[in-house]
Amino acid sequence: MRALQTATLMVATLGTGLMAGLFAAFAYAVMPGLARSADRTFIQAMQNINRAILNGWFLLPFLLPIPLLILATFLAWNGHGRVAMPWILTALVLYLAGFFVTSGVNVPLNNALDKADTGDDARTKVARAAFEGRWVTWNIVRAVLHTAAFGVLAWSLVLHGAAGPA
Repeated sequence: MRALQTATLMVATLGTGLMAGLFAAFAYAVMPGLARSADRTFIQAMQNINRAILNGWFLLPFLLPIPLLILATFLAWNGHGRVAMPWILTALVLYLAGFFVTSGVNVPLNNALDKADTGDDARTKVARAAFEGRWVTWNIVRAVLHTAAFGVLAWSLVLHGAAGPA
């Protein structure tokens, strides 16, 4: 049981860290770089990124931490490492908050940008204005939430390990 708990926490922490890193990289590198682009270039780049990211290499670390954190909570409650359970629950809440920001704000903005009318410069400018500021703000929010979840999970691993063998 302890090995399963440890593996579950480790994989959940890894997935959470990958998401924190991805969203943080968008916050401090990708979006500031794209902000320097012309409107049409910005929109085309974001449309291409948003289409390319929908693949298993993104979806696995994005979705997998949720059931793993639920399982880790259950295992901590019913087995070894109860001392880590509040931290695991905190990570789950933070991760879910970031997940809902992504699915409730960033994805709808991505979808709207994908359908945006960019037939002329004026409409392209409007489409970018409707997207960029809001997307960047909420990306920072999800980056902070996922980074906090990652930190809390790292601490839960420390506590879990410090609890020693069952």
